[in-house]
Amino acid sequence: MSYAVIQTGGKQYKVRSGEILKIEKLPDSKSDTKIEFKEILAYGDEKAIEIGAPTVKGAKVEANILKNSKNRTILVFKKRRRQNSRRKNGHRQQYSMIKINKIFSKDGKVLSEAEKVSETSKKEVAEKKTSK
Repeated sequence: MSYAVIQTGGKQYKVRSGEILKIEKLPDSKSDTKIEFKEILAYGDEKAIEIGAPTVKGAKVEANILKNSKNRTILVFKKRRRQNSRRKNGHRQQYSMIKINKIFSKDGKVLSEAEKVSETSKKEVAEKKTSK
């Protein structure tokens, strides 16, 4: 199974095709949009690996944005004891949920591709959930 290490939002992610993950919100991104990650730090499989210095030129990862949303609320509470001073704030970080479709090597060859989910298989999954 091929994988790639991408960099986005100041973080690095090891991704495989077909994988769904949360990343920092991408600017000017809408749901059901195709995006490409060009900052590929490394890619490979069980047999071989290609490592960039610092990135692999020509390699890319193609993904779809599933949704943009906010995470759960994180409470930020600060208290200074014996001073009658306290402050309570909340924070909700924005994120983009993406699905990795294809991983391309540096010469443009497709290393791995996500399996297409047909409408009939979606219905079968829904039927299995309701029958339990």
